[in-house]
Amino acid sequence: MAERRVAVVTGGSRGIGLRLSTVLAEDGFAVAVVGRDQARLDTVVADLPAALGVRADVADPGSVATAIDVVVERLGPIDLLVNNAGVRDQRALPWESDPDDWWHTLEVNVRGVMLMTSRMLPAMLARGSGRIVDLGSGIGQRAEPRYSAYSVSKAAALRWLDNVAAALGDDSPVRVVSVSPGLVQTDMTSSMWDDSDDIEFGPTEPVEGFVRRFAAGELDHLHGRFVHAVKDTY
Repeated sequence: MAERRVAVVTGGSRGIGLRLSTVLAEDGFAVAVVGRDQARLDTVVADLPAALGVRADVADPGSVATAIDVVVERLGPIDLLVNNAGVRDQRALPWESDPDDWWHTLEVNVRGVMLMTSRMLPAMLARGSGRIVDLGSGIGQRAEPRYSAYSVSKAAALRWLDNVAAALGDDSPVRVVSVSPGLVQTDMTSSMWDDSDDIEFGPTEPVEGFVRRFAAGELDHLHGRFVHAVKDTY
């Protein structure tokens, strides 16, 4: 019998994270769904085979360490990390933003990625295999003055990935990639825009397909890249 593969999906109980948790479970992964609402986590994992709901604050080092220890103890060594958890700041001009709200966005979207990756990467390197995918955004590639913290956080998270990939090198047994799902309708994105923005939401299937293929080892040649998921061929 093949060894069971283990995936961790942060922010995995809603939106894109829920879709990714579901498709990875369908592909045979034991999925640790990480989030902050234990009741919601319990509901989600009840419908997924071999899944585990783990409550954690990705921006808190102690919470991350405890969560990862629980996953390894309950499910085994981690093969795949999906850094999906994210928040946005309240809509405001950059200089009118609430400093605490602005910084909280950076803490979750950047510090959270850094803490989760840093906690798992050494064990992956020691085992000689592992994959990490960050959910990026096109907003990190341009100015978005209504949500400056979100824009800055996504740019910073991508540069973090650049540094991780450069440190690992091209021949690393651990592969890392960042993928933008495009504008997909979630609780967060639905509240970001108004009627005057003329927004058209896209499907989740492209990013689902990308993560499935990356998890299967088919996209290792994209190590260190930022990819916009618009189709299922790369």
